Amino acid sequence: MKFFINEPDQIVNEAINGLLTNPKLAKLDSFPEVRVVIRADWDKSKVAVISGGGSGHEPAHAGFVGKGMLTAAVCGDIFASPTVDAVLSAILAATGPKGCLLIIKNYTGDRLNFGLAAEQARALGYDVQTVTVDDDIALGKDVKKRGIAGTLFVHKIAGRLAEEGRSLSEIAAIAQKVIDSTASIGLSLTECRHLGQELTSRLNDQQAELGLGIHGEPGIEVITYDKADKLMNLAIEKLEANLPDANGRYAMIFNNMGSVSPIEMSLLVNSFHKTKLADKIDYMIGPAALMSSINMSGFSVSILLLTNEFEKALLATVEPSAWHIQPFKKPASISSPKLPETIPYEPSANSAVQKLIETAAQLLVAIEKEINGLDAKVGDGDAGSTFALTGKRLLSVIDKLPLNDTGKMLLTIGRILAREAGGSSGVLLSILFTAAGNTYSKQPDLGKALLDGLQKVKDYGGAQQGDRTMIDALQPAFEALASKESLALVAQQARKGADNTKNIINTKFGRSSYLSEAVLRDVPDPGAEVIARVFEKIATM
Repeated sequence: MKFFINEPDQIVNEAINGLLTNPKLAKLDSFPEVRVVIRADWDKSKVAVISGGGSGHEPAHAGFVGKGMLTAAVCGDIFASPTVDAVLSAILAATGPKGCLLIIKNYTGDRLNFGLAAEQARALGYDVQTVTVDDDIALGKDVKKRGIAGTLFVHKIAGRLAEEGRSLSEIAAIAQKVIDSTASIGLSLTECRHLGQELTSRLNDQQAELGLGIHGEPGIEVITYDKADKLMNLAIEKLEANLPDANGRYAMIFNNMGSVSPIEMSLLVNSFHKTKLADKIDYMIGPAALMSSINMSGFSVSILLLTNEFEKALLATVEPSAWHIQPFKKPASISSPKLPETIPYEPSANSAVQKLIETAAQLLVAIEKEINGLDAKVGDGDAGSTFALTGKRLLSVIDKLPLNDTGKMLLTIGRILAREAGGSSGVLLSILFTAAGNTYSKQPDLGKALLDGLQKVKDYGGAQQGDRTMIDALQPAFEALASKESLALVAQQARKGADNTKNIINTKFGRSSYLSEAVLRDVPDPGAEVIARVFEKIATM
């Protein structure tokens, strides 16, 4: 496993220095022996709110230092509590006459080191109070609960009250009410991978774990890996059983444990929307990495029972950009505009045109696998499927087409391709037929109309003949049509153009421009090959 690191023992120091490019933050000059991140503008005129713990949970804790949240954060080594001296340094640097609140997560190291620092500060005459966050409901009520992402609710509300000028005793009392009104649960597909260390894991590819701690500690149980909806339900069922008030309204922190991709996090929010608990949520913070576990592939959900005071404090503006709260609503929709009908014209009969379209469409379906195989050599292996989809769609609507009106027929094929065909080839062919239909309605010459359509493809797509695209087969074929040549000669010209793409190994447009000469040599462009085969099939009708 590779990481962006220099020396393993300097990870935390270098990361803090990177964070301190923010001009509103500062470090104590005893850094790196003492790692304290503090507000650069702090004047000690209000209650100081301090938290911290082991590093590896970024943006917590230092990422939440700023006006309206933490006054200072004390950063230990990865997953290790900061020293007593570091905590004491933060207290002495930040605490003025109004006193200081220490927000401690319920881990033995944090309780001991923050607690001893608080006692030493009191002995020096400082007014210090502490609260201990124990929001993790994973292991039940009979054990001392861990402090996890719900801690951020305490940071935000205590920080806001301090900013308002409230007293230390009042802030501490309300912070404890926040803790008593908070519950959290996590679920992960992997443990975290410590930077610069070898990976060891108790989970295999078919397992997930419910209720992991933020240091990768074991949770309630190892469960079978399943679909996102099923995993979300398992987690939320545990959370619902621990609601502070079954009839209350809640704010939610939707936390990425580190390495869940943004699209997965949005999908998980959708999974949460399907649970009963979703109907009780008024606000969401996230989805984002808020209190991570380095790179754990997991999520946690924390909920806070709302009161008017809590709600006001949560919504108040803060400096730290990592905090972002928004109303939690069901997915909204607005009326979709009515698009033109795919087939806006009255059907008309023409047996020759019908046979031509059916023959070409059936060919596209028949060669799907072969063209996919060819495309796999020089592309992503789906060109045959793209053309086959077009063929199937044309066959399904053949009796609805204006077969006896060439201009309308060209426009209709353009519409079908625009709606049904995927990939760039589908769009380019849609442009071709649409533009050709527009030209034909003014000047009923099929060859010239198709050449006009092809010119539009060049204008929009950028490729020209010789750039190893389907244009290499279309251009000579359409020129032969415009010159009133026989279908046999038209097919020959298309085949000659397609075969020539085997020799084109240096291009500036299309996917071929990304590939090496060795990959391209002696392999025809799949789009050009399809075009040649269609003309060859039509010529033998």
